[in-house]
Amino acid sequence: MAPPRVGWPRRDPGRPDAGRRDTGEPVAGAFRVHRWHDRAVVALALAAVASGFGQFGVVAALGSVARGLGQVSHGATLADQAGLSGTVLGVGLGVIRLASLGSLVVTGLADRFGRRVMLLVAVGVGLLATSAAALSPTFWWFVAIFALGRPFLSAANALTQVAAAEETDKAGRARGVAVVTAGYAVGAGAVAILHSLAAGALGFRGVFALALVPLLAAPALWRWVEEPDRFVSAGRAPRAVPVWGAVGRRYRRRLLALVALAFAVSFVTGPANSFVFLYAQDILHQRGVVTAVMVVGAGVAGLAGLLVGRWLADRVGRRTTGVAGMVGLCACATVAYAGGTVALVVGYVAGVLAGGIFAPAIGSLLNEQVPTEVRASVAGWFGAAGVIGAVAGLVVFGAVANVHDRFSTAAVVTFLPVVACAALFFLLPETLGREPEELWGQG
Repeated sequence: MAPPRVGWPRRDPGRPDAGRRDTGEPVAGAFRVHRWHDRAVVALALAAVASGFGQFGVVAALGSVARGLGQVSHGATLADQAGLSGTVLGVGLGVIRLASLGSLVVTGLADRFGRRVMLLVAVGVGLLATSAAALSPTFWWFVAIFALGRPFLSAANALTQVAAAEETDKAGRARGVAVVTAGYAVGAGAVAILHSLAAGALGFRGVFALALVPLLAAPALWRWVEEPDRFVSAGRAPRAVPVWGAVGRRYRRRLLALVALAFAVSFVTGPANSFVFLYAQDILHQRGVVTAVMVVGAGVAGLAGLLVGRWLADRVGRRTTGVAGMVGLCACATVAYAGGTVALVVGYVAGVLAGGIFAPAIGSLLNEQVPTEVRASVAGWFGAAGVIGAVAGLVVFGAVANVHDRFSTAAVVTFLPVVACAALFFLLPETLGREPEELWGQG
């Protein structure tokens, strides 16, 4: 059965009313869309698996990196137990995150050269650069080498979301975004479990060398990933790089709200995710098998969260679902670092559940707010704001933890104030039950 064709005909990007009849109703049959379980969407999920495996390695293996490239002693400070101080770790992770700003250009180029080619280039280059981090002689060499691949992996993650949103219609968009999000989670979970169970045998160098394994899927991705017909029908953007002017004035208020949300959420998830395995292994001295079970439990919770989040986003609305997920993320991250293995496991698993609820809502909302010609550029700005937010969160969290030698204090100071930022969702129009093209003429 051929995928249905829906949407609007080719149009002039300079005319906000182009692609509509005089009645304002959409014209059917303009471009083809896929169901969320079609091969084209599943291929995007496989690309997201590869991106998650490469990108999450630094989080999963941070404790091993600190021990292997730092100096562990029997003192009571964070630096003594982990091998490197909280400030050094925070700054190093911040530099890696900051390197993701390069994804703004890589992602934006997809508005010029197409989603497919830029996604495949980003996955390949990102994994190759990440595997090279296994050769790092010092911590700062590790930071520099890993940072080279980070922009490409971040761009790959953003482009899988953009392409999934464009390959589906309003009935299946939240499902498509959820499938791609699940793919990233599978890749991230795989490297976390692998490190938890085989850290002694592999070390951090073995973990990063395994980033070459997902490249085996490259031939399949080359055949299966398609150029979204929605993008082909809309035409390519006239600019080769995503500058502010590429996003029309009528959409800049939406872009500012999305950018602020990305900064706020990443201010929490940046440090919450980056320090969790170091905290488990080097501060709580949690056994590897317990950490692996925690990750598996989080995977189940994440899948449940995606299902619930998809259902809520398609019935209650994107904005309300996003608020619930964001508040849950802040609260659960604070619980995870409150102290003790039970709090960590409960907070981490519940936090992944909240993140699963959040993902379909923000992914759908992000890609439904702006025209196709600049959608990848807007995703690039969203990702760049997330990078800056994560860096700020890492520096604040690491500095507070270093001063007080307590992760619990750092969590309260860093995470809880962000709850108020959930109100930013209501600065955006609700997109439930509407195609992106229906919102183009609205400010």
